[in-house]
Amino acid sequence: MDPVPWRDAWQDALYGPDGFYRRPEGPAGHFTTSAHGGPGALLAQALARLADTEGATHVVDVGAGRGELLEALHADRPDLRLTGVDVVDRPVSLPAGVGWTTSPGGAVLPEALVDLDDVLVVAHEWLDVVPCTVAEIDRAGRPRTVLVDPRSGEESLGGPLDPADAAWCAAHWPTDDLAPGDRVEVGLARDRAWADLLGRVKRGVVLAVDYGHTAADRPARGTLIGYRDGVGVDPVPDGSCDVTAHVAVDSLRHDELTTQREALHRLLGRPVVPDHGLSRTDPAAYLAALARTSALTALTDPAGLGGFRWVLARVRAG
Repeated sequence: MDPVPWRDAWQDALYGPDGFYRRPEGPAGHFTTSAHGGPGALLAQALARLADTEGATHVVDVGAGRGELLEALHADRPDLRLTGVDVVDRPVSLPAGVGWTTSPGGAVLPEALVDLDDVLVVAHEWLDVVPCTVAEIDRAGRPRTVLVDPRSGEESLGGPLDPADAAWCAAHWPTDDLAPGDRVEVGLARDRAWADLLGRVKRGVVLAVDYGHTAADRPARGTLIGYRDGVGVDPVPDGSCDVTAHVAVDSLRHDELTTQREALHRLLGRPVVPDHGLSRTDPAAYLAALARTSALTALTDPAGLGGFRWVLARVRAG
């Protein structure tokens, strides 16, 4: 098989007929995110508070996996209208009142996702799996498109970047001072996907939550990686593993740009160890408080989930 640009192989590996995200076990079968388990229940509470603050009565989860975050939101706030968007059919475990729209995958959003009003749209770990151009600096100091064999993951260098990708690099990730072998994950495809999502909102707020970087801390060697069975692996685009790369979050249109740690401290407060005396007077309440503290600590750990970037953009009609 001839090598192809990473962006094309990546798209097919995740969203093609046999793509990773169509596998029956779903993403949760291979890795845990903020949306899963106890942390997911607490994240749902934070998002419900954000929806209230922004006047949203409808929450749309883009890249909803198998609906884990939606289930937690429904349990916490059954009064909110909820809709999930992902490449698979509606999960059978979702409560009856939760809506679902099937998406083509990647940057392509479903046609039905339009005219969203009084909405909080949450794109939780969506943009990092919107495939983008991967470039590498060659020996002459020029950025060239990286090609990959979809079966083996073996890479080679292709031609120069197309003009649009080159213009994005000039604006957001200049290559003049990069060394041979350095890499750029060109964020143009993510910027366009984000702009498309914002364009589907009449009034509301759109939130991206992802590992990311800004101009102050671009990763010289890139971040492209695969995940399978809970561990990082070589990113072979054959459908057997997730393929992801961090997001250049500062190139996205935004009103607020912060970390998950800062955002959750604002919405939920800081972790507080419960008074041990409560364990004698009300053991159930003590265990619940301890679980909450543990979940919030995990969600706000600056070396882990707390390092996620929160990118928030408000849309107002007219």
